[in-house]
Formats: sequence, C-alpha cells, structure tokens
Amino acid sequence: MSFSLWPQELVKIPKHGTIQYHPSLLPKYRGPSAINWAIALVEEKTGLTIFRPSDGLDEGEVILQKEVSIGPNDTLGRIYFDHFFPIGIKALMEAADLVVAGKHQELVQDESNANYEGWFDANAAQIHWASHISQGYNIIRACNPAPGAWTKFGEQKVQIYDCHKHVAATFGAVKGKPGEITQITLDSFFVTCHGGQIEVLKAKGACRQSVWCRVG
Repeated sequence: MSFSLWPQELVKIPKHGTIQYHPSLLPKYRGPSAINWAIALVEEKTGLTIFRPSDGLDEGEVILQKEVSIGPNDTLGRIYFDHFFPIGIKALMEAADLVVAGKHQELVQDESNANYEGWFDANAAQIHWASHISQGYNIIRACNPAPGAWTKFGEQKVQIYDCHKHVAATFGAVKGKPGEITQITLDSFFVTCHGGQIEVLKAKGACRQSVWCRVG
C-alpha cells in the first residue's frame, strides 16, 4: 500500500532498490485517501507518483509522475478505474525500466508544498444537508463507490452514491428545507440543500416514507 512505512533494510534488498506507487502528485496529499480528498476539496487535477519508499510517510525521492484531470462530475470510481489503474500500471513499468537502465532521476520532494491527509473516514463521508449544495455533492462523488457518503433517515443510515446536482438560480427557487425530500420519482428522489437540490439516483438502506420527509 502506498501509505505503508517500509524498513530500509527491506527496500534495499533488490539489486536496483524498491519503487512505490502513490495516487497523488507528491508532496501533495500524502496519506491513505489521496484521491478522495482531491475530489472532495475540488482539485482540478491530481496524478500519480512513483517514488523511493523511505522512513517517512510518502516522503521519498520522486522518480516519475503522471497528471490526471478531475472533471466537475467525476467520482472516485471513475477517476480510479478509468485513469489511475491503467496509467498506474504503465507508469510502474516505465519507472522500473528507467531504474534498471540507470536513466532515472530521483528528485527530493519540496516540503513547502507538502500536506498530509488521513483516512477519508465516516466523519468525512457524512453529508451535511445544511451546507452548500456543492459541498454535499463533492462529498458524495469523492465517496462513490467507497466508503460511500452517508446520512441518516430517522434512525437508519443511508449511503448515497450516484446523483445529480441541481443548482437553484434564486433563493425563491429552492424547494423545501435542508435535508427535506421534496420529490420522489420512479428513478430518483430529491433532497434540498442550501443553493439547490441533489437528485439521488442510487442509495443503499433507504426506507420508503412520505414524499415530505427529512434526512440528515
């Protein structure tokens, strides 16, 4: 795993040393949930880094980096499976070939640009409907498919995955109060946030109630 600490006596066993993969443009987003945080914090790009594992957490010398764009509606799953997975395999092979051929560079990370983010845990994944619609929407897509953004429907925990964002043009155009389900269709239901509504297309654990009910 990219966030593991490797004993140096272990990483020096191979003839050409050891290389490691991390799903961010180090030194940004060191830690175990780099892609989640990049999406939730509305980065327009991220990337992957192949580096030398050191005693520090994701702090070793950089050998190779590849950029990945983050679209305004991209989810964790889309970024990982459509970009990080295929690009990451090629990047590891490319870095390994460079190291074996002695054609690589090892660049020390710029600590002035470094930041560490911990696990994107249940607290980070909770949806707060009283927040602005963009914040809730970004949390949902950052957690889709894992760990799954969540809210409460009464006493029941509901995880929300696929959704659309509907931004209101005026204050008067916002229907209902934050956390209120104002419409249920055959394929979705609408939850009010500040600034608009989130249309939920895929949820887990939802119970069937009246159209005028509240989550959160």
